[in-house]
Amino acid sequence: TAVALGGFRVQGKSLASAQSLVDDALALQESGCFAMVLEAMPSLVAETITRLLRVPTIGIGAGSATSGQVLVLSDMVGLFDRFTPKFCQSFGDLGPRMAEAVEEYKKDVRKGAFPVEGVHTYAMPAAAEERWRAYVQQQFGFELGGLKHEGTVTSTVQV
Repeated sequence: TAVALGGFRVQGKSLASAQSLVDDALALQESGCFAMVLEAMPSLVAETITRLLRVPTIGIGAGSATSGQVLVLSDMVGLFDRFTPKFCQSFGDLGPRMAEAVEEYKKDVRKGAFPVEGVHTYAMPAAAEERWRAYVQQQFGFELGGLKHEGTVTSTVQV
């Protein structure tokens, strides 16, 4: 959870924290997880995890090399800027525009226009990235880069 990892922030930016994420993902797979959500991590770390796992990965703020993509609908359509209390009431019909936004998202993921490396992704500091690439090559026997899952989005939206 976010609390266990120190709050809502990017994880896996150092060699040690990236290794920990890989170890945790492998342990979760071995414990029986059928899929994993990879959130707010450098795309190279997400790619490493995706390549090592036998189960699908779903990325949110983790680059395009995951098995699929997800966004929180209220974030996607700019519905709320923070938690909305029980006493709030909606005074508008956002349903049709929300459906359009979801279709735009789906189209962009399918054609590989979202997420864009360097725009919607997180990076490691250059020195950490160099160490991570060397670690992955030595430990797992593959080079990072080039893994991109295009067209991996499904949605069911009823408005």
